[in-house]
Amino acid sequence: MATFYQLDFEKPLAELDERIAQAEKASPPAPVPAFGGLENAEAGVTNPKGSSESQALRAERDAMLRKLYENLSPWNTVRVARHPDRPQTRDYIARMCRDFCELHGDRRYGEDTAIVTGFGRIGNRKVLIVGHQKGKTTQEKLGCHFGCAHPEGYRKALAKMELAAKFGVPIVTLVDTPGAYPGLGAEERGQAEAIAVNMREMSRLPVPIVSIVIGEGGSGGALGIAVADRVAMLRNSWYSVISPEGCAAILWKQANEQTNTAAAEALKLTANDNLALGIVDAVIDEPVGGAHRDPQGAAEHLQGWITAQLDELTGLEPQALMDARYERFRKLGSFDELPLDAANA
Repeated sequence: MATFYQLDFEKPLAELDERIAQAEKASPPAPVPAFGGLENAEAGVTNPKGSSESQALRAERDAMLRKLYENLSPWNTVRVARHPDRPQTRDYIARMCRDFCELHGDRRYGEDTAIVTGFGRIGNRKVLIVGHQKGKTTQEKLGCHFGCAHPEGYRKALAKMELAAKFGVPIVTLVDTPGAYPGLGAEERGQAEAIAVNMREMSRLPVPIVSIVIGEGGSGGALGIAVADRVAMLRNSWYSVISPEGCAAILWKQANEQTNTAAAEALKLTANDNLALGIVDAVIDEPVGGAHRDPQGAAEHLQGWITAQLDELTGLEPQALMDARYERFRKLGSFDELPLDAANA
């Protein structure tokens, strides 16, 4: 049961995985019943010792996995969010959407595969889905720029969101990017302007918008599609103004295990931290051991939250929707200013 990619803090599971594999291999298959032997067929007879040993080991493994993931450090949370098997936008679309029709291009420059857009159905609702895509294979990752969108990606997203608003269709965005693409060509084509315009125009769209950070939520690259009425994070995702490595390189002039760990803690980037700070409205639980272990279970959790939010938001008047959205983001970063005497006390 060993996997090609294993996180450092999961190494205690490797021995258990090997023991489970050996126990299942030693357990013989159920005997084929004789003609008419329905009792044995229904009972599903196997080697009792091998079966019970395997079940006990699996229970021990599940308990260890639950304990490991209950108190992840911020830096380990970042590692889980980057797991190569973690579901991405297209994985969630395949598992929770029907009748998905993808739309391409920004009608100004070209197509950006780092952002996926299209109409589909989640439950019984028609929605527009916008999300970052990192790619799985090396070729896909290169083609998707590792989830780092160019200006044309953000302009494509906005054009499709405006189309959805025209027809009164709610918008669902899935955020999963280390940040916007930092290349020279992207800057020449107006990267910062494209993100800024998206943020302004999303605040004005008269339809419900829900946004979920499904993996990485890095800086303006995430904010470019995350101005929403409801913002949530999957339990093992991160959301911050900068990545831990970027922060460490600025503060300590080097990014290594020690400085990355310190930066991740200082940035308050975990789902619980963002919830406490009021940056997000909810934390969506993942299956035990992370979404990469059970993509279908993660999709079901995600779909349930999206459906509940759209049920609530759809009944609001467009102006009330936009006013509440504006106030939500105006409150971010608010602080209390104490009188000078109280501050020095």
